[in-house]
Amino acid sequence: MKIGIVGAGPGGLAAGMLLASKGLDVTIYERDNLVGGRCGKITDKNGRYVFDIGPTFLMMPFILEDIFSKCGKNLHDYVELNLLEPFYRLSYRDGTSFHPGQNYDRVKRDISELCPGDEIGFENYMKDNCKKFEKAFPVLQGDYQKFRDILNFNTLKFLTVLRPWSTLWEDLSKHFKDDRIKVGFTFQPKNLGMSPMSCPSVFSILSFIEYSSGVYHVRGGLNQLSEGMAKAFKEMGGELKLGCDVEEIIVKNKQAKGIKLSDGTEQYLDEIIMNADFAWGMQNLVDNEKRVKYKDEKLEQKKYSCSTFMLYLGLNKKYGHLPHHSIYISQDYKKNFDDIESGEFSQDPSFYIQNPCVTEESLAPENHSTLYVLVPVPNLKNYISWDFHKTEDFKRKILKLMEERAGLEGIEEHIEFMDVVTPQDWENRFRVGYGATFNLAHNIRQLTVFRPRNKFEEFDNMWLVGGGTNPGSGLPTIYESGRITAYGIFKKYNIETPAVITPPVTSGIQISN
Repeated sequence: MKIGIVGAGPGGLAAGMLLASKGLDVTIYERDNLVGGRCGKITDKNGRYVFDIGPTFLMMPFILEDIFSKCGKNLHDYVELNLLEPFYRLSYRDGTSFHPGQNYDRVKRDISELCPGDEIGFENYMKDNCKKFEKAFPVLQGDYQKFRDILNFNTLKFLTVLRPWSTLWEDLSKHFKDDRIKVGFTFQPKNLGMSPMSCPSVFSILSFIEYSSGVYHVRGGLNQLSEGMAKAFKEMGGELKLGCDVEEIIVKNKQAKGIKLSDGTEQYLDEIIMNADFAWGMQNLVDNEKRVKYKDEKLEQKKYSCSTFMLYLGLNKKYGHLPHHSIYISQDYKKNFDDIESGEFSQDPSFYIQNPCVTEESLAPENHSTLYVLVPVPNLKNYISWDFHKTEDFKRKILKLMEERAGLEGIEEHIEFMDVVTPQDWENRFRVGYGATFNLAHNIRQLTVFRPRNKFEEFDNMWLVGGGTNPGSGLPTIYESGRITAYGIFKKYNIETPAVITPPVTSGIQISN
C-alpha cells in the first residue's frame, strides 16, 4: 500500500509519522525546500536572522509528546521546550497592562489592580472552563465521517457546557466586569481569526488551556518542531521529497487515484492525504468539475478567518525592555473587531510583537535581534487590493505605532532585514485561500460534522489534515487532525489503532499557588 501526503506542514508530518510507525509506505511531497508550511521559517539570505513564519508559541505540548510516544520516540530528544512565565504582556491604551501566566497568585493580583473583585471571577472562570475543557477535548478528538458520528456519549456530555446561544464575550461577562480583563481572555480566539463578540462561547477554553498547560518557546523557533518531526518520520522509513510541487490530485470515478507533479510525472497511490490549505487546495489541486459539495462557487460562500499583515524585522539593536510576547490592544477594540469582519482598515489596530532574542540570542547575530509583528486585517474576500502604495502606507503606520506604543524609538534606523507579508502574499506566496491565515472560520456551522471531514466526503481514498478540517485551526489541533486521519486509515485497513490521549488537566486544578 502506497500513501502520499501533499504538503509537509504540521498536520501532514503528524499523519506521516504515525503511518510510518506502522511500517507503511509513506511519501510526503513538499513544494518548498524546507518543511513546516506555515510552521516553517524565514531567514535572510545569509541565515543570520531566523523567524517563524506563523505560530510563535506552543500550547498543549502533551499532544505532540503523545504522537512521538506512539511512534516509539521522545519529543524532547528532538527539540528543547522552554516554559515562559509570564506568557505575554497585554498593553492597553490607558497605559495599564496585564501579564497572564501560571503564577496564579500574581495573575490574581494583576487582575485585582485592574478591577478589584474580578480576581474572584478568575477563580470561577478557571473552574468553569476546566469542566468545559474536560468535556470538549474528547469531542475535538472525534472522527466525524457521517452525521450520526456526532451522536455519541462524549458529544451529549459536551452539550451540557456548549451554550450555543452565548458568545465568548457574553460568557466572559459572567466572570469579569472590566472590559480590559475580558480582552485579556480573548487573545487566543483572536489569534484564530475570530471576534469574541461573535465566536461561540466554547472558545473560552483556549485561554484556560494556556493557564493550565503553559505557553512554551521552542529553541530555534517553532519551526524546529517541524524539523524534528521530519527527522523522526525519515528515521521510521518515511520518504520526504522536498522541492516536489504537486500540481493536481488525480480523481477518476469519484476516487482519488494519484498525483500529478509540476514536471508532468504522475504517481498513483492507494491513499492520498491533502495537507494543503483547504480552500486553496480544492480550487487549485482538484478539478472543479469533479467536485460537488465544494465547488468554487460554494467555497466562495463559506466563512473564513481574518488575514494578517506581517513584518519580519532583523535589527542591529536589542530592545531589552520588550518582553518575549507583547500584545497591544487598540483603544476601541470592539470597533477594531468589527472593522476586520466588515472588511475595513482600522485606524487604530491591535497588534502583536514577538521579541524572542530576550529568551534566545541565537536567532540573530550578537547584539542584534529579530522582531515578528502581526496585525489582524480583513481577508481577501473583502476585495481589498494590497498594491505597493497600500502596503507601504500600512507598513509605515505599524512602524509608527511600534515607536509610540512599544517604545521602539528610531526602529527604522536599525532595520537590516525586512520581509513583509500581506494577505495577497499569504494567498500567492504561501498558497492560503483568500489569504485567510487561520483557514475556515470556527462558527457553529463550520465545526465537527459541518467542517470538511478528515475522511474527505467527496472522493474515496482521499483524506484531509490541517486547519481546514477537524478539529480546526491552531497548532495543537492541527497535530490532532493528523492523528485523526492516520487512525482513520488504520481502521480502514484493520491495523491496530493506539488509544487516544487523555489530557493531563483535571477538575482538581489548584487556583492558588
